Amino acid sequence: MIGVLGQVSGVPRHQMMSEVELHFGEADKVWRADILVYGIGGVPLAVVECKRPEVALTPAVLEQALRYNLVLGVKCLVISNGTETRVFVRSEDAWAGADHFLTYEEMLQL
Repeated sequence: MIGVLGQVSGVPRHQMMSEVELHFGEADKVWRADILVYGIGGVPLAVVECKRPEVALTPAVLEQALRYNLVLGVKCLVISNGTETRVFVRSEDAWAGADHFLTYEEMLQL
């Protein structure tokens, strides 16, 4: 998926990190985001949740990415199983499916 983000979205490789630890709550619960896309100054722009091809992109997969966003506060979520990819963008307090794979420049403008 890192290759796809680079080729399709134009995300610079040095602006992506995989298996990023996220700490949540007083119990110091640790989650791991599959891929984070960063903007200027190391600000997170997007969280990407990757699944195996046989795993359907159910609401539970989106909910997992949304949980990570409790820590991150990004405006772009991507879920993919390698066969199917869905992109979600937050505007105000609502999430909506995007009609295309966002470019890195579009992510920076969110």
